[in-house]
Amino acid sequence: MGTDTVREQAADGAAGAAERRREQRGWYFYDWACSVYSTSVLTVFLGPYLTSVAKAAADADGFVHPLGIPLRAGSFFAYSVSASVILSIVVMPLAGAAADRTGRKKPLLALSAYLGAAATAGMFFLDGDRYLLGGLLLVVANSSLAVSMALYNSYLPQIAPPEERDAVSSRGWAFGYASGSLVLVANLVLYTAHDSFGVSEAMAVRICLASAGVWWGAFTLIPLKRLRDRRAADAPADAPGTTARGWRQLAATVRDMRRQPLTLAFLLAYLVYNDGIQTVISQASVYGSEELGLDQSTLIVAVLLVQLLAVAGALGMGRLARTYGAKRIILGSLVAWTLTLAAGYFLPAGAPGWFFALAAGIGLVLGGSQALSRSLFSHLVPPGKEAEYFSAYEMSDRGMSWLGPLVFGVTYQLTGSYRDAILSLVAFFVLGFALLARVPVRRAVRDAGNPVPARI
Repeated sequence: MGTDTVREQAADGAAGAAERRREQRGWYFYDWACSVYSTSVLTVFLGPYLTSVAKAAADADGFVHPLGIPLRAGSFFAYSVSASVILSIVVMPLAGAAADRTGRKKPLLALSAYLGAAATAGMFFLDGDRYLLGGLLLVVANSSLAVSMALYNSYLPQIAPPEERDAVSSRGWAFGYASGSLVLVANLVLYTAHDSFGVSEAMAVRICLASAGVWWGAFTLIPLKRLRDRRAADAPADAPGTTARGWRQLAATVRDMRRQPLTLAFLLAYLVYNDGIQTVISQASVYGSEELGLDQSTLIVAVLLVQLLAVAGALGMGRLARTYGAKRIILGSLVAWTLTLAAGYFLPAGAPGWFFALAAGIGLVLGGSQALSRSLFSHLVPPGKEAEYFSAYEMSDRGMSWLGPLVFGVTYQLTGSYRDAILSLVAFFVLGFALLARVPVRRAVRDAGNPVPARI
């Protein structure tokens, strides 16, 4: 091989690496864009605010009656989250199958992202006793987020080689938590000093909700510009009837996944423990405000603490995974989740210091457990089936997490105690640990047809 040929290959390799890094940086920015919804809307403001709106519409016994069904006003938010997830289960596999069949992920990512951003911005009009409007907007925004995240996550195996995925995934989560922290600081300033800005407390909350939608939509432009579609080799550029064929493709995906039993075993474990994680994220502010009697400013500071520590946790656990393997670090995080959540049951009311300590424990394990789960799963996906398999993953991530909110809501419905409701979530982490410990991940990677990293 001549010297000129070697130089040309080296130049091509350097150009390819530069393009890959550029695409990775664009990919990070979707976490930056949409994570504000997860933090400001779902975790901090919407739960307590929608609960207060539902209570304003409740009858003398504290019940609302959507579609004639009697529900405790305090359970309406949890039930709305579950409804959004059920819708996601229907839509995500269809979007994933369409993306893999046509190779056109970006248009589908744009559609789901901007539908979610518009619904979030529409929460500005949630006031008075419009709890049904709030529930509808939550269902649309949450399900749109789930679909967009399935498509977004499916880019990971395409933009990062196996040895880079833990680091790339962890950086994406870190971007998201940094974004959430930045916006929460602005939210805290507006909420605590709302009188100085000439707005009421309720108006300040509505502005915070709507601004998350504007942020989501604005920063989505960056990944849409930098990410590139990989056209499926066996599909025309404008395949007709893709949506109509979605259900058949979904059935084919399920049949294909049955030939990957170890990948399914990981998904089952992730479904269980991540259901607990997502429920803690969505219900923590309700627990803090309704059971512990903490004001909104305290909840914002606590969630801000979670965001800041989650950045360090995601990056730190990513580094540990390079030494000890992702599976071991995830298992350790589930032990920490179990202990932290059990401690939350005993928190005294009206004591923000203890609540901050609980938030610190959650923050240190939150980012890492999610980031490493995503990168670990990317090794278990057969080549060419990224969007379909990541749709199933997203159903386990944000999409399939309907059982936790349902258990939380039913427990409160039956007992009237948020402490009992929060304690019921411990089972998800214990069972998830047991299921994940049984998965031989190295064999699962080989069975999927992928190279096995030195540490996994």
